[in-house]
This record gives sequence, C-alpha cells and structure tokens, in this order.
Amino acid sequence: MILENPRFQLIPAAPELAEAVCGYYVRNREFLTPYDPRREPVFFTPDYQRLLLAQDQAMCQAGSGHRFYIRLAEDPELVAGTISLTSIVMGAFRSCFLGYKLDKDYLNRGLMTAAVGLVTDYAFSQLQLHRIEANVMPWNQASLRVVEKNGYQPEGLAREYLYINGRWEDHLHMVKRNQALRL
Repeated sequence: MILENPRFQLIPAAPELAEAVCGYYVRNREFLTPYDPRREPVFFTPDYQRLLLAQDQAMCQAGSGHRFYIRLAEDPELVAGTISLTSIVMGAFRSCFLGYKLDKDYLNRGLMTAAVGLVTDYAFSQLQLHRIEANVMPWNQASLRVVEKNGYQPEGLAREYLYINGRWEDHLHMVKRNQALRL
C-alpha cells in the first residue's frame, strides 16, 4: 500500500528500490552516523540493500512490520528517507515501534512530521493498533519535535537502551495511543 499526500509518497519496501535506497544511504552516510548502529562497508551496496529490502517485504507479508521509503513529488526517483512500523504484536498488546530518518538535504521542511502523521494514521485506522512506541535519543531535539507534533507523549527514559555508533545511548520513550480503538 502506498501512502501519500501532495508533497510525497511513502512507498513500501521492495527489492527493486535497492539502487535508490543505496543512494540515500551513501549520500547520508556521514550525517546518519551519530543516529545509527555502526555499518560495515557492504551495507552501502545495492546488493546488500536488495537483501534488506526483501527481508522488509517478507516482514510486511508476515504482518510483523511495514517499512516505507519517502519519494518526493518534486523528484520521484529520489529516496529522501525511510519510516517504519516494526515488531508489530497483535492480540491483547496491539503495538509496534516507530522508526524514521530523513535525508540531510530535506530537513526542516515538515516532511518527516507529515510522514509520521500518515504512518500513525495508517497504523491506527488500517492495522487497528492500539499503541505506537517511538524511542528517541534525548539530545535529538529535531526528532523529538517530530513525534511531539504528532501527539506522542513521554513515558520515561530508557537508560542505555540502544547501541548506537559504538556506545549505549539513553532514549526517551515516546508513545501515542489510539483513543478511537474500542475492542
């Protein structure tokens, strides 16, 4: 399923996006370093991205996650970022994790705020999830603003939560609940 607004489309992960996704990661390699786990050189190749995209496609088919890539209306061949709903658990939990990152050349344009809004609406209306969790490093104020603008609320600090760029980073646990969901 493609999600869209007049400014961009969110395209589901598929192996045929490998070249464009690889281009995104190569362009943003240095920029993303403080926010990502350390990456081996093979990560920045189309073949490796094709493998990851196939895994993401299988995750979607299994119902355990959805990864989308941002394609701008102004440049539809360029991948400008990614956004995902992962570790989807149904049953009594009906929850998932939200992750996102944007090309350094497209910051401060409201793109990620709008993308998080689209994906949140999709998770609540189409997937019927009750809760979405986003974990953000406290010093990443831009990322915190994105989720706050979308109504995510803080639920606490997770100390040494993820191993990012060679160190254990604390993360603020931000959550949005689907108030319309009544089972």
